[in-house]
Amino acid sequence: MARKDYTFTSESVSEGHPDKVCDRISDAVLDALLTEEAEARVACETFATTNRVVIGGEVGLADKAKLKDYMERIDQIARDCIRDIGYEQDKFHWQTCEVTNLLHEQSAHIAQGVNASEGKEEGAGDQGIMFGYAVDETEELMPAPIHFAHMILRRLAEVRKDGTEPVLGPDAKSQISVRYRDGKPVGISSLVLSTQHIDPDLTSDDIRAIVAPYIEEVLPGGWLTPETVWHVNPTGKFVIGGPDGDAGLTGRKIIVDTYGGAAPHGGGAFSGKDPTKVDRSAAYAARYLAKNVVAAGLATRCTIQLSYAIGVARPLSIYVDTHGTGEVRSSQIEKAVAASMDLTPRGIREHLQLNRPIFQRTAAYGHFGRAPEADGGFSWEKTDLVERLKAEV
Repeated sequence: MARKDYTFTSESVSEGHPDKVCDRISDAVLDALLTEEAEARVACETFATTNRVVIGGEVGLADKAKLKDYMERIDQIARDCIRDIGYEQDKFHWQTCEVTNLLHEQSAHIAQGVNASEGKEEGAGDQGIMFGYAVDETEELMPAPIHFAHMILRRLAEVRKDGTEPVLGPDAKSQISVRYRDGKPVGISSLVLSTQHIDPDLTSDDIRAIVAPYIEEVLPGGWLTPETVWHVNPTGKFVIGGPDGDAGLTGRKIIVDTYGGAAPHGGGAFSGKDPTKVDRSAAYAARYLAKNVVAAGLATRCTIQLSYAIGVARPLSIYVDTHGTGEVRSSQIEKAVAASMDLTPRGIREHLQLNRPIFQRTAAYGHFGRAPEADGGFSWEKTDLVERLKAEV
C-alpha cells in the first residue's frame, strides 16, 4: 500500500549554477551543429572554473569542410551563452574568460554501430535504461516539488534579467519540501533559497524581502503558511557565484533535469548529446508516453522504462508501472505503448521531430513539464497520443 501522508523534497538550480552554465554551452554547441546538418553527431562536454571554460568530446558532420568552419565558432558560442546567463564578474566574465576547444571527430567504431546500412536499421548510440514519468499533481502532469522548485527560479531569473531586481545574481538554488495528504500535495513545510546577490551589504533578511513576493506569486494559494520554515541564503553572503565559486561540469544535475527524485533515473545525462543518443531521446520518448497515458485517463501515475543495446534498433524491453492507479492492466498499456509509437532511435526522432536546434532552451529549469513550442521545442510534452493509446487498450 502506497503511503498517503508524507513530506517529499526536490531541488532546482538556476541557469547560472556552474553545472547549468556547462549544460547550456554543451547544448548550444549541439544546436549550432544541428543547424548546419540535421543528422549531426554530437557528444559535447563542458567544464568551467575560474576564468576558464574547457569544451571537449566528439562531433561529426557528413560535410567535413563545414565541420572545420564550425570549430572556429566554438569560442563565440560559449561566450554568447555566458553573456546571456549574465556573468560579468571579475573572475568569470563572458569577454575575458579563456575558452579551450578540444572537440574532435566521432569514433568510427561508434559510428559503425549506430549508422544505418544496407540490411541494417540505425542502431541505438549506446546501451542503457531510460525512464519516463507522469503524475496528475499539476496541470503539466509533473511531480509538484520539482515543478514549483523550477518555477521559483525561473521567475527570479526573469526579474533579474528584465532589470526589475538587478541586485540578484545568476547563481541560485531552490528546494521545497511539499506536504502530501491522502496522496495529494497540499502545502510546503519548508523552503530553501540561496541566491547570488551583487550588493555585498545585503543580509539574508534583505534577500528574503526581495524574493518572497515572487515566490508567493508562483506557488499555489495557501501552500505557504505561518508554519512554513524559510531558509533564505542560510550561510549569509553569496556574492561570489558561478564557476568562480564552484567548478561546473555538463551532466551533473540529472535529477534536477528530470523528476526531482520522485521517479527512477537510468543514470544518463541529456545535455550536449544529439538525439541518436538514447540517453536523451528515449528518455524524452518515455516521458511523452507516460504523460499521454495519464492524460488519457489510463492511470493517475505512470512510470515507463525503456532499454537499449548499442547498435540495436529496437528496445530490448518496455516496462510500465501505474503504481496501483491504472484503469487497465500495466501489461495492456505496455502493448499499447509499443503499438502507438516506433521506439527505434530513428522512429523517436521522427515522431518527436528531434533533429532540430531546440535543445539549448532545455538546459535549465527542467527538460519536462514545459509547454510545447511552435518550432518543435518540448515536443515530448504534447498529449497528441491520447486517442491512439485509448484505442489500443
